[in-house]
Amino acid sequence: MNRLKEKYLKEVVPSLMSKYNYKSVMEAPKLEKIVINMGVGDATTNSKLMDAAVADLAKISGQKPVVTRARKSIAGFKVREGQAIGCKVTLRGDNMYDFMDKLISISLPQVRDFRGVSPKAFDGRGNYTMGIKEQLIFAEIDYDDVVKVRGMDIVFVTTAKTNEESFDLLNGLGIPFRK
Repeated sequence: MNRLKEKYLKEVVPSLMSKYNYKSVMEAPKLEKIVINMGVGDATTNSKLMDAAVADLAKISGQKPVVTRARKSIAGFKVREGQAIGCKVTLRGDNMYDFMDKLISISLPQVRDFRGVSPKAFDGRGNYTMGIKEQLIFAEIDYDDVVKVRGMDIVFVTTAKTNEESFDLLNGLGIPFRK
């Protein structure tokens, strides 16, 4: 069993149940999925950049990314409808816990001047989004193979009803929130 999943079941669930007075274990919020999204706006001019972004995201997540396409044409951004403008991966189950474990214990501590992630990035429905400025913080990415330094959004989707419940869940799982 995954280390984080075990921690969730043995430590996080009991503490959430006592804090929020849940009657059943099933009421306790849980991590549903993690969505990693990488926007590749400059793929409009050079399609090789999209292939590099897809390859990087596949290395990071261990899963094949889905290419996202533009829904509308926007002349100001030189984007046509149906044009590839990004890629994303949805992680669930063991892959999700493996990625989160890797993010918390290996990747985030490598960020220079890292003081924790912002506790204000909740959406009001119990989901948390964090942005990463460059893909180089992940150990799988080789610095020499990087075509272009690119950021990504990581969304933690939980079953929590409120931001407070979600904060306690993610904090219990070990996400380093800024004090």
